[in-house]
Amino acid sequence: MRVETNTPLIKRNRRNANYLFFFSIAVLVAGFLLANLQLTATDETGLALAVFLPWLILPVGFIATLASVRMTNLWLRRPRPETVIQEGLKGISNKSVLYHYYHFPARHVLIAPQGVFAMITRFQEGRFSVEGDKWQTAGGPFGRVMRFLRRDDIRNPSEEARLAAEHVKKLIGATLPDVEVQPLVIFVDPRAQLNITNPTVPVLFADDNKEPNLRDYMRDIAAQMQQDKQPQTQPKKKGEKEKPKSGASVEAIAEALEAATIL
Repeated sequence: MRVETNTPLIKRNRRNANYLFFFSIAVLVAGFLLANLQLTATDETGLALAVFLPWLILPVGFIATLASVRMTNLWLRRPRPETVIQEGLKGISNKSVLYHYYHFPARHVLIAPQGVFAMITRFQEGRFSVEGDKWQTAGGPFGRVMRFLRRDDIRNPSEEARLAAEHVKKLIGATLPDVEVQPLVIFVDPRAQLNITNPTVPVLFADDNKEPNLRDYMRDIAAQMQQDKQPQTQPKKKGEKEKPKSGASVEAIAEALEAATIL
């Protein structure tokens, strides 16, 4: 499997996450020190500054802290999505191509004989349930407050995955309009607990020790494709390219996608 990773973007966002963390700490410390100047102010001007400046600085620090936590979750938190997805796809056809962080909102795109897949990931480790297209998170009101502070609300992964698939389909559609792009929701942390009931978008673990998982999902599609081909007993010609469900070759779809994104 060929893997294309937007390494400069990863490095830049990791660096920005670190910068934002130290900036938020510095702002909060500055606000705390200014607030304590009220005790040592010797004139009315100094007292006014000590009273009002913290009200301006501390909200900036709070917002910067929330942004820092979010950036850390997305770009520094482990396990890394790109790593566990690649692990979960071990054994897939070596003609497959996997893209990381080139086609936002589709963070991960797989082109394989099984089809074209737009993947969005979730790093959360809590308890979640999905029925159809409706997601729920365990925890109650206090849990909602904590999720806000940790910046790890799960939102609606199914809807995000569909939007990601539509975006990738538009990129490919100019050259190959008949190619279908399938959305997937991937949980990268095996500690997540999922209760899945008739999901509108497949919800999978990247870890193959959990069920349902990405590796088994791809194997099931390959097995179904092989079963569908059983009546066709004609052997594949030497040098013939593997084709995903759309009928276009993996190489042709990859070229179309790369041309659309100037990879």
